Amino acid sequence: MSDNSINLNSNNNSLHEFSQIIKNFDKINIIEIEPATENINEGIFEGDLNNVIVKLVELIFNKLNEGKCRKTIKQCVLNHINNKVIIQEIYNYLLNNQNNSNSIYLLGYFNYNGIETKLNKQRAIKLYQKAAKLQNIVAQLDLTEIYIHVTESDDDLAFNLSKNLAKKEYAGGLNNLGWCYENGIGTDAYDQKAFDLYQKAADLGNINGIINFGWCYSEGIGTYVDKQKAFELYLMAANFENDFAQYCIAKMYKDGDGINVDIDQAIYWYKKSAEQGNQSAQDKLNELLEE
Repeated sequence: MSDNSINLNSNNNSLHEFSQIIKNFDKINIIEIEPATENINEGIFEGDLNNVIVKLVELIFNKLNEGKCRKTIKQCVLNHINNKVIIQEIYNYLLNNQNNSNSIYLLGYFNYNGIETKLNKQRAIKLYQKAAKLQNIVAQLDLTEIYIHVTESDDDLAFNLSKNLAKKEYAGGLNNLGWCYENGIGTDAYDQKAFDLYQKAADLGNINGIINFGWCYSEGIGTYVDKQKAFELYLMAANFENDFAQYCIAKMYKDGDGINVDIDQAIYWYKKSAEQGNQSAQDKLNELLEE
């Protein structure tokens, strides 16, 4: 493990046919390093909080690279620490040990999510930027996600960071670069490139890549319209508890969009999505229940 940046092996497997994605998705091996609470306790006892920080940063990276939502990632971090005293120990250590990019990034993460400190996204982004300049992969991926989907403050940097991460075959980077090409963020819009990048991200198991790949088939972005393929991809992501994919599946069942109308299934998936906080799904669910 480098002192300055997280070092993860990228998954270079790329499946090029849609049918292979459906067939082989359960075989995809996404690196998962999740520190157990007892390991964290042991690390603190030995005074090796730096090792704890590395494991937490790896955990965040894995979840980001899979395409998990921020709320889920935060809960994973808290679950794996699972002790208020330990969280305080980590935060105090981060404040006093800003000597490598993992510590810089994780202090930013605590600030961005209001963990053991007041929520301060402006300070967090500055820390992410500092860590990203030190070639910290997690900081680069997280910062890209923020620039693309939250602040929209630096299109050129979002595109360049995504491009660099995509070259290294990181699934999250491939998906974000596809988003840049689809929406003209930091570059000219190019639907075919977006489609190809979404497919690569989906092949590597990125949930958002799967959804965006399905969106391409639903809307004919860089490919022909195929509602059945769109449905199968949305369903795959929905089964990974993605609320937007669940909403899309519910809507297709409700409208009979490429599949037979099934109001019971629509209610089921709207409810699943709403339970995760999707307000649009809750509104649609209320409408169906009133009918």
